[in-house]
This record gives sequence, C-alpha cells and structure tokens, in this order.
Amino acid sequence: MNSMSWLLANSTSAPRPAATELIQTHRARLALEEDERAQQRRVELAEQRSDRNPPDVRIRIWEKLHGLRLPKDAAHPILDVIAISTRLTLEEVREEQRARLAPRLTATAPVGTLTPPE
Repeated sequence: MNSMSWLLANSTSAPRPAATELIQTHRARLALEEDERAQQRRVELAEQRSDRNPPDVRIRIWEKLHGLRLPKDAAHPILDVIAISTRLTLEEVREEQRARLAPRLTATAPVGTLTPPE
C-alpha cells in the first residue's frame, strides 16, 4: 500500500472515539443548557403570575420575558394581555402606568406654575 492510498483509506474511516465523544459531550451540554433555560422561563412565568409579588414586580417580569415596556397610553390594547398574563386587573395595570408617569410629570412641570399667596 503506497502512502497516498493509506491516507485515503484512513481519511474515510469512522470518526475517532475522542471526536465522537467530544460531539456527544457538546450535544449533551447544549441539551442541558436548553433544559436550564426552559426551567428558568417556567420559574419566571410562575413569578409573573404569583400573588406573592406586587403588581409592579409582576409587570417588570412580564416586560423582561417579552422584551417590551409597559406602554404609556392607558388605552393601549396590550394592557389587556399584560393583565391576563400577570393575573392582575386592568385597573391595577393602569395604576402602575400612572405610578411610572407621576415622577416624569412632576419633573417636567414648569417652574412658577403656583400662584403666590395674597
């Protein structure tokens, strides 16, 4: 057998056990990481609905899970979805909207809007 035929014969052989083991280990690690992510999502979904958490915490969890912010518009249609997902009432979601807007409104109020006492 010349050197070229030896190379061709060995290059088409089955993968070495170490390489196969490495691939299986990598696949197992990826599967484990996926399971951990799925478990973390289940925990976060449970926390999003938990009565132990106040409305602001539930809404923050919802925002994190969905990558969205609570809209400022009190008539926005997503508010119904947030209320259902967090097991809050629509009024509780709107109250959180108002609470978030309150500091902004006082910070932007023009100076001198109060009338001086007579």
